[in-house]
Amino acid sequence: MPQAALELVGRACTGLVEASAASDPSERFVLAHLAALRAGAAVVATREVPRARRRGPVSVWDALLALAPELEGWVRVFASAAERRAAVEAGRGAPVGAREADEHLDRAEVFASVVADLLGARPPARVLPLAAS
Repeated sequence: MPQAALELVGRACTGLVEASAASDPSERFVLAHLAALRAGAAVVATREVPRARRRGPVSVWDALLALAPELEGWVRVFASAAERRAAVEAGRGAPVGAREADEHLDRAEVFASVVADLLGARPPARVLPLAAS
């Protein structure tokens, strides 16, 4: 597996830990989405884009749909949330509620696990901080 893919899986896992620690629902939503984006990019990094299809920049979600059709359901979930993430990052639209953020984080965690299994790359176990004594 390419080193870039391994690094992306690791960064996705780190992002999930950061998202789960975020107290602000909007931040949790954005961090979870970015973690899912990195997990998706890891799959794209392992698959070669056919020359005939190289036309210029495409989103990770579009590339993933073309290169890993077995992940279509996940692609649709996160591609449909991409606009919401961009709006939240820009400070536009309705704020993200705790439930929405938690559900998005749950989906991102499952997706990252699916990707790790698909790539045969077990992500590092979460390292929880020790409580202060």
